[in-house]
Amino acid sequence: QVQLVESGGGLVQSGGTLRLACATSKSILSRSTMGWYRQAPGKQRELVATITTDGNTNYAGSVKGRFTISRDNAKNTVYLQMNGLKPEDTANYYCNAYRTLSHNYWGQGTQVTVSS
Repeated sequence: QVQLVESGGGLVQSGGTLRLACATSKSILSRSTMGWYRQAPGKQRELVATITTDGNTNYAGSVKGRFTISRDNAKNTVYLQMNGLKPEDTANYYCNAYRTLSHNYWGQGTQVTVSS
């Protein structure tokens, strides 16, 4: 069973920082494009950032320049460093591992709340 275990969410003031972590297995990390998505109440899940096995990154326009996605292959973990947090960043953040349509896995989510 594929496991993606997120951690690092919490409550932070506007302008603050958080770092999310997604721990998984070596086999998943080495074969998948890893990503972070978020879903706010009443809204659709949206892409935040992705990183390929080659280390190429992609960001949503709303977080570019503030968030950084990275992967530590030695620790089998993907990180999302979030700086300059805004109240509109409040959401449940999900880790994703994608290889094919039938190899597309999600974590359970971690809540991020940014107070104004």
